[in-house]
Amino acid sequence: MVQGTTSDAGKSTIVAALCRLLKRRGVTVAPFKPQNMALNSAVTSDGGEIGRAQALQALACGLAPHTDMNPVLLKPSSNTGAQVIIHGKVRAEMDARDYQQYKTIAMGAVLESHARLRQQYQAVIVEGAGSPAEINLRARDIANMGFAEAVDCPVILVADIDRGGVFAHIIGTLACLSDSERARVLGFVINRFRGDISLLEPGIEWLEQQTGKPVLAVLPYLQGLFLDAEDAVEAMQAERGAFRVVVPQLPRISNHTDFDALRAHPGIDLQFIKQGQPIPPADLVILPGSKNTRGDLAWLQQQGWPAYLARHLRYGGKVIGICGGFQMLGATVHDPLGVEGAKGASQALGLLELETELTPDKRLVLVEGQCAFADASVKGYEIHMGVSSGAALAQPAFVLGGRPEGAISLDGKILGSYLHGMFDTPGACSALLRWAGLESNHVVDTAALREASLERIADAAQPLLDALDRLAWPA
Repeated sequence: MVQGTTSDAGKSTIVAALCRLLKRRGVTVAPFKPQNMALNSAVTSDGGEIGRAQALQALACGLAPHTDMNPVLLKPSSNTGAQVIIHGKVRAEMDARDYQQYKTIAMGAVLESHARLRQQYQAVIVEGAGSPAEINLRARDIANMGFAEAVDCPVILVADIDRGGVFAHIIGTLACLSDSERARVLGFVINRFRGDISLLEPGIEWLEQQTGKPVLAVLPYLQGLFLDAEDAVEAMQAERGAFRVVVPQLPRISNHTDFDALRAHPGIDLQFIKQGQPIPPADLVILPGSKNTRGDLAWLQQQGWPAYLARHLRYGGKVIGICGGFQMLGATVHDPLGVEGAKGASQALGLLELETELTPDKRLVLVEGQCAFADASVKGYEIHMGVSSGAALAQPAFVLGGRPEGAISLDGKILGSYLHGMFDTPGACSALLRWAGLESNHVVDTAALREASLERIADAAQPLLDALDRLAWPA
C-alpha cells in the first residue's frame, strides 16, 4: 500500500508506475483505492464510476477500469456534504458527520472488492487517501492504516520534497501512528526531487538513523507528464497558442480532464478563470461539468458571466457546454426532489431552447458515434443526473449509438452535449476546433501521450521496485 504524508504527494503516480513495472514483468496486477474523494471520475466496464486515478492505474496494468478498483467514491457537492458512491452506484447524499458513522458499512464494501481482486490477480497495489496522520479521521478509518491493518498490508510512505519540509513530514507522520501501524511501514519514498543528490544524502542518513527505516528511493521531478488528474486544475493552465480558450473554474467543477487534449495543443492558450478574476477576451468559451449545477450556475451569474457571454457571442465567439455546462445553457434547471441541494428551480443562461430536470437516477455509459456537424467519429462517456428536453435538441451535436445527442444552436455559435471526453478522439478534437474557428493540422493523440507518460514514470520508479525486491516484499 502506498500512503502519503500529505495529499498530492504523488501516491497515484507511484501506484501507476509500480503497476506498469509489474505488468512489464508479466505479473497480473490490479490497482485498488479503498476510498477516494474526487470530482473527476471515469465510467467503468461494469457500468459504474470510479476515481479518475484508478482508471489511469488500470490502464497501466493493461486492464479495463472496474468498480472493484475503487469501491467507495465521494463526490463533494458542498463544503460539508458529498454524494456517496458504493461499488460504482450512488448510495446516498451525506454530510461529513453522517458519513463518519457510515464508514463501518462502507468498510464491508471495501473488503469485498479487495478480496475479489486478490482472487483474480497476483498483485494488488493499493493507494491511500490524503495522509494517515489525520488524527480526527482515524476512527473507523477505511482509507489508510485502518484498511492496511484490516488486511495486514505492508506500507510505503511517500513525501513530496518539492513542497519543502520533507523530513518533518515523515517524522511527524510516524509520530501520529500507533506502534503496529509504524511497524508495517517498510520505508520511505522521497518524491519530486530535483538538484544534486549528494546534498540530500546527509538528510537521508539522519532520517534512517532516527526512524530505523530505509529510504527506498528518491524519485525525480518529471515535467511534461500527460496523466489524468483528480483535482489539480492549477496544473492544467497552458498559455502557448494564439487561439484563446476560456473556462470558468466553477466551485464544483467536475471531470476537468475533458480539457487535457486542449492543454496539450500547441495552438491553444487555455485559461481557467477563478472567482473575482477578470474574464479575458476569448475565441471559445467552454462551460465545464459540475457536481452542483444550480449552485455553480448561481456562481456564474454572480461573477458576471451572462453579460460576458452575450458580448462574446455578439462579436462572433463560440460557446461549448459540457454536461452540467450544457444544462446551464438552457432556460431553466429544475430540481424538484432536491437531488443536488434545496428543492426548486433556477433560471439558466437562456442560450439554448431547452430545460433540464435533475433526477436521482445517474446515467453512466460509455458511448461512441459521429459528430453531427462534421465527418468525424467520436467516443467518450456520459455521467450525469438529469434529463434535458426542448426544441434545441432537434439539431443535435452528435449521433451516439444511433441516437441524436446534444444540440447546436441555429446560428451555429453554441454547442451543448452530455458527452465527456469529446476532445480525446483526435478526429473529433480537430472537428470541434475547426467549428470553433481554429484551423490547425496539429493532431493531439491523448492515448499516445498518456501511454508515453506511463512509460516515463515506470522507468523513473524502477529503483523503488528494485528496493522492494531486496526487501522480499509480498509481490
